[in-house]
Amino acid sequence: MAYEELVRRYQDVAVRTAHVIAPAADADDAAQEAFVKAWIALPRFRAGAPFRPWLLQIVANEARNRRRSAGRREGLAIRATADRPSDDAAPSPETAALVAERRAHLLAAINRLRDDDREIIAARYFLELSEAEAADVLRIPRGTVKSRLSRALGRLRDHLTGVEA
Repeated sequence: MAYEELVRRYQDVAVRTAHVIAPAADADDAAQEAFVKAWIALPRFRAGAPFRPWLLQIVANEARNRRRSAGRREGLAIRATADRPSDDAAPSPETAALVAERRAHLLAAINRLRDDDREIIAARYFLELSEAEAADVLRIPRGTVKSRLSRALGRLRDHLTGVEA
């Protein structure tokens, strides 16, 4: 079945998207529910339009709904930064510890950001969406992606350097 192939192809990015937006406990369910909703909405999919942004918009909306209904902000897990396999030799234990510490510091700073700041940073850097795709997924104008990303990175920089806004 063609839809089964689409699910296989986009499942990882859908789950990562949901984990960026929703609490960890709800993210997998949000991604799964988004695939069901996408299946139901498939007749409304505009022929010739890119499927990935359309699907990720549904995933993001479902994840936002779950985040809102849960009423939780703390503990947002950003699993999109999971280690990716490398062909290089394994890092030394000291290097691995330093990388893990830096990652934890970065994720803690990202978790202190506002929801819209976290979403734009995650869309562009963790999910590696283009500006156009990020605009589609987040339902904002393309130009807003650039300005919102710039402001979000500035606030993240402030958090990382200890300046609270």
